[in-house]
Amino acid sequence: MNRFSQGVIKHKKIILLIFILVAFISAILATTVSVNYKMVDYLPKDAPSTIAVRIIEEEFTDDMPGARVMINDVSIMDALEYKDKLSNIDGVTSVSWLDDMVGLDTLKSMPIEFIDETIVENYYKENSALLTLSVENGKEQSTVAKIYDLIGENNAASGQAVSLAEVQNMSVSEVSNAMMILLPIVILILILTTSSWIEPLLFIASIGIAIAVNMGTNIIFGEISFISNTVSPILQLAVSLDYAIFLLHSFNKHRQSEEPNNAMLLAMKDSIPTVAASAATTVIGFAALVFMRFGIGSDLGVNLLKGVIFSFISVMVFMPALTLLLYKAIDGTRHRKLMPAFKSSGSFIMKIRIPFLILALVIAIPTFLAQSKTEFLYGMGNMTDATRVGDDTKAIDDKFGKENPLILLVPKENAGKEEVLCEELSLLPYVKSIASYVTYIGAEIPNEFVPKEAYDKFYSDNYSRIIIYTDTGEEDPATFETIESIINITDKYYDTHYLAGSSATLYDMKNIVSFDTKLVNIIAIIGIFLVLLITFRSVSLPFILVFCIETAIWINLSIPYFADTHINFIGYLIISTVQLGATVDYAILFTNSYLTNRKTLGSKDSMRVTISNNLIAILTSATILASAGFTLAVTSNNPIISELGLLLGRGTILSLVMVALVLPALLVLLDKLIIKTTINAK
Repeated sequence: MNRFSQGVIKHKKIILLIFILVAFISAILATTVSVNYKMVDYLPKDAPSTIAVRIIEEEFTDDMPGARVMINDVSIMDALEYKDKLSNIDGVTSVSWLDDMVGLDTLKSMPIEFIDETIVENYYKENSALLTLSVENGKEQSTVAKIYDLIGENNAASGQAVSLAEVQNMSVSEVSNAMMILLPIVILILILTTSSWIEPLLFIASIGIAIAVNMGTNIIFGEISFISNTVSPILQLAVSLDYAIFLLHSFNKHRQSEEPNNAMLLAMKDSIPTVAASAATTVIGFAALVFMRFGIGSDLGVNLLKGVIFSFISVMVFMPALTLLLYKAIDGTRHRKLMPAFKSSGSFIMKIRIPFLILALVIAIPTFLAQSKTEFLYGMGNMTDATRVGDDTKAIDDKFGKENPLILLVPKENAGKEEVLCEELSLLPYVKSIASYVTYIGAEIPNEFVPKEAYDKFYSDNYSRIIIYTDTGEEDPATFETIESIINITDKYYDTHYLAGSSATLYDMKNIVSFDTKLVNIIAIIGIFLVLLITFRSVSLPFILVFCIETAIWINLSIPYFADTHINFIGYLIISTVQLGATVDYAILFTNSYLTNRKTLGSKDSMRVTISNNLIAILTSATILASAGFTLAVTSNNPIISELGLLLGRGTILSLVMVALVLPALLVLLDKLIIKTTINAK
């Protein structure tokens, strides 16, 4: 360890140049990493909807319907012209309209009044035409922009592809906007809690370089999710600033009696084990996400794991080199601490600890039960409610009704069985219509008399494609009930079948996430528990510390249930691990200090001293992490990110309250039990 520290100190200028160069290269590489906005891409490959999409891509020429376009105040001929123009847009793979149902010649030659009204009103109503488009995968943003250019402001577009394009537009500057607000807040907090005007810049530089390297190394994956792209830099900054603060605090302490190089040598010796232990708890919380079957968890977990590791390396290698090169500037910009010392906080908190303990015990079980009943959202439908997409969707739904297509793939067998299946499916409450070979062309028509493009629309070499048009929302009880009914009915006719569509994807997501939720929480809790068990060599302390943080998590996640609101499942999954991993450090710091003071003082006096000496430290850390969360909540246009930020900010404050007000009561109350269940406790 000494040889490593001495090497860093000896070669500080070379280290500084290497880190700056690597960070610069990484920042450039980060701009080349593509961002994936499609949740469906993170489903397991064996999920039924994923298999269905793969079959459609491999065996059928038409993509899945991805958009609806409504053109107002047009005649039949005008609508046909719009159809041709939409078909010629790069990225639009197919356009369907009324002529595909009744025939182009019929539509042109026969007055609209003489065509079956039940068919016409699905495509043409009150001089408005509704066209269905398929958009090439990966070209949603550019294609939708061209569609808007063509149809103008007076017409409307909606659907999965349109929503996806809008989400991409909303997310372009999310990270920079969040950082522009968060950095001044963090710098202000650091100025208030440090004694030099230069020190906050050292912290920001050290973690900033680690963030740049972390984002640049994502080039090895080729792409990252929009969740990781937005959340990872903010969380990395918030959870790893403590490492830099601890190192510099130790350096300043040793500077009082040592020359700079030796002071840094001692500071690194003090800091590496402590910071490594702190990073370990955070890493375990993030590592739990990697075990999710839903790939978003692994994507974010790996990004955060890398981030913590790079922050640790930067703080232990780059920051000592930078500090030693700038220590004269640090000395020359000293100022008195602007934050109050809170020396009387220990006595005050000791007086109010019992009421808060009672309150925590009273609400622990109800909040635990409530958070388990919180209802989740799985899709991105609510992201665009306040945008043009939301207005357009409402306009189309008001005139033509909701349309939520599902594509059922069944083995290509005999048409008679398929006809019976379609008849039974058409009787389901929310099914508007069914488009298949047997309903569109007729089971009795021989294949050789059917145009190839019509045949290929419904049949491949191995599968028959049945398009089921429902009038449910993208995700609601009726949607999932309809999907289950379709699956159960199809089971009676076919041993193998697959269902595709945005709602089918969300249905699979719901089933997978239900399992992931339990798994991730168990792994995180067990991992943190084992770290605490090893750290304190105590049987009782891990239970006490985990109870404090878990209660804060339960309260945080139960609020949506009591408020009768839904939260996105991503926020629930991430916060249940991130809040535990990132804020348990506060409890560890408090407990370590208490055990040290307990060697020479009684339990109550030990706690008074512990609170007075450590409240500022956890208050600083918690304020930074909470600020990061609330900044995401305020700056993000993406409801998933905004919701996650709110959960993080609120959860951090709740963890702070539990550690500062409830943990002291538990440690004092259970003092004798802790002594009996802790190795070498005296």
